[in-house]
Amino acid sequence: MTVAVWEAMRRRPLRFALSTWPPRCWAFLLSGTVVGFVALLLLAALLFVGIGLSVVGVGLLVLMGVAVLGIPVAALERRRLRLVEPEPLLDPHGSLPGTGAWPWLRTRLRERATWRELGYTLALGVVFTAMGIGFTALLGLSLMLTATPVIVWAIAPDTVMLVPGQPISDPVAALPGSAAGLFGLLVSAYVGGLLTGAQVWVAQSLLSVRDEDLSSRVIELTRSRARLIDAFEAERRRIERDLHDGAQQQLVALSMTLGLAELELRGQDSPAAALIVRARGEARQALDQLRSLVRGIHPQVLTDHGLSAAVAELALRNPIPVTVDVDLPHRLPSAVETTAYFTVTEALTNASKHSGADQVAVVGRLRDDRLVLLITDNGRGGADPAIGAGLQGLADRVAILKGRLVVTSPAGGPTQLRVEVPCSA
Repeated sequence: MTVAVWEAMRRRPLRFALSTWPPRCWAFLLSGTVVGFVALLLLAALLFVGIGLSVVGVGLLVLMGVAVLGIPVAALERRRLRLVEPEPLLDPHGSLPGTGAWPWLRTRLRERATWRELGYTLALGVVFTAMGIGFTALLGLSLMLTATPVIVWAIAPDTVMLVPGQPISDPVAALPGSAAGLFGLLVSAYVGGLLTGAQVWVAQSLLSVRDEDLSSRVIELTRSRARLIDAFEAERRRIERDLHDGAQQQLVALSMTLGLAELELRGQDSPAAALIVRARGEARQALDQLRSLVRGIHPQVLTDHGLSAAVAELALRNPIPVTVDVDLPHRLPSAVETTAYFTVTEALTNASKHSGADQVAVVGRLRDDRLVLLITDNGRGGADPAIGAGLQGLADRVAILKGRLVVTSPAGGPTQLRVEVPCSA
C-alpha cells in the first residue's frame, strides 16, 4: 500500500514543510480527534445501555447497534481521507438482498468488512484520539509561542511570562519565544505528516476492499445472473406454452374451418372459393411459421429426449450438412442442456450465413463431469467474437455456469467453437 503523505516526505523532505501538506495533515488530525472522541462516547454509551438492558432482551438490539456503528464512521473516514489521499477507498460492502432494517442488519453482520470497520472505530476512538490530543497540544503551544510578540503588544502594559518569574516587557523581548514557536511549527509539520501517514495506513488496511470482499461480490453477482437466467427461462417456457396452447390451436381451428368452407363451395362458381383456398394456404403458412417459432423458443425434443436428440433434430433442419456425434451417458442438468443447445444453434446459424462452409461437425462428450462440445466448420474462417453480439452473448451465458467458450478461427478456416460447461451443481 502506498501512503501519499509518506511518499511526499520521502521525495522532497526539505520542501515538505513549505508545501500544502502540513495544513492538510493538521486538518485531518484535528478533525479526526473530534470524530474519534464522539465515536468513543457513542460506543461507550451504547455498550453501557446494551449491557444494562440485556436482561430484558432489548439490550441485544442495542449491542447489535454497537457492532454496526463502525459502518457510518468508516463511511465518514473514507470521505475525510480525501484530505490527504488522492485515491478514494472503495466501499467494501456488498449489495443488499432486500429492503428494510432486518435484511440490512443481517447482511452487514455477516460481512467481514463490518467487523474491520468496528476495529478501526475502536482504534480511532482510543489510539488516534489520544495521539490527536497530544498533537493538538503541540500545535497549539507552537502557535501561541509564535504569536507571543503580538500577544505582548496587545495586552500591554500588562506583562507576559513564558518562564515563571521572568516577565516580558516588550514585543522585541518576545522574539525568542517566536523562534521557539516557529521551530515547534516545523516539528509539527513532520510529526503531523508521520501521524497522518500512520492513520492512513491503518485506514487502508481496514476500510478498503479486500480480495474476499471482491470474491463474495463476484459470487453474489454470479448467483444474481443465474437467477436472472432462470427467470428468463421460466418466462420463455410460459410464452411457449401460450403460443402452443393458444395461438397455434386457434390457427389449426381456423385452417379446419376454412377447409370446411372450401368443401361447401366446391363445384360452385363463386369468387369466394378462390379467396378461401388462398386464405387456407396463408393460415397453413402462418401455422408452420408459428411452429418453427415455438420450436426455436425451446424445442420440445430437448425437454423430452435430451441434448443428443435435440442436436440431431437441429442438424436435419440446417441448410448445410451437419455430422452429429454427441454421446452422453445420461441426461444433463436443464441449464446445461439449454445452454449447449443454443450454443450449437448459434454456431450453425453463423456457419450457414457467414462462413461459406459446406460441412459442419458437432462432437459432444462428458469428461470429468464437464460437457465438452466442439462445433467445427470448413468455411473461410476469420470469425471474431468481439465484432458480433451472438458469440459474445453465448460466452456470457456459458460464463454464468462457470464454463468457457473458445473460438479458433484463423483466416482461411476452419472455424472451431469449443464449449466447456461443468455439470455439477
